Amino acid sequence: MKIKEMVRMKAGRRSCWARPRMRSAALLVVVSWVGAVGVPSAQAQEKDRAGLIVSGSASAKEVGLPIYPGAKPHRDKDNDSPAAQIGMWGSSFGFKLALVKMESGDAPDKIAEFYRKALAKYGRVLNCPGASTESSGKDKSGSSNSLDCGDDKPDPGGMLFKAGTKEKQHIVGIKPNGQGSLFQLVYLEARGDDR
Repeated sequence: MKIKEMVRMKAGRRSCWARPRMRSAALLVVVSWVGAVGVPSAQAQEKDRAGLIVSGSASAKEVGLPIYPGAKPHRDKDNDSPAAQIGMWGSSFGFKLALVKMESGDAPDKIAEFYRKALAKYGRVLNCPGASTESSGKDKSGSSNSLDCGDDKPDPGGMLFKAGTKEKQHIVGIKPNGQGSLFQLVYLEARGDDR
């Protein structure tokens, strides 16, 4: 469907968004809001502020995990980015996603051992969908913030590890690639008043 067709209403009239003045006004409102609110970095999240981050880069710091020694960034395609960050937050909600795709000449088991140790600093390490995926639904403090694997599964022949809490998850996915491995490091944070 063409964009022009999408902006028409069922009765055949043009939508208000199809009018140049309305588009200009909407753009002005968005630009004014971004100018007034600003787009602070993820580290500047405050209760009374809002922000947005969209980036084609992320580092070990953003995912909260070290880069496996000797690994290099992996691109699925020539124009693909090996990393990304997306985040949005307001006074009562927010999310952040940081992803780094890497490759190594080492076997998946060796990389898995490295990341099991690295993930341990965030608490119990889950091997999804391995034997350690059972969860009582509550952590040691009695809250229902305990992380579980849910429907998360590794790629065929791969491994998937998680650690942290439901609100702050650190995830590592590893799969074989010829004589070596491909792996992804992910940090996912979500917060809201409806917990």
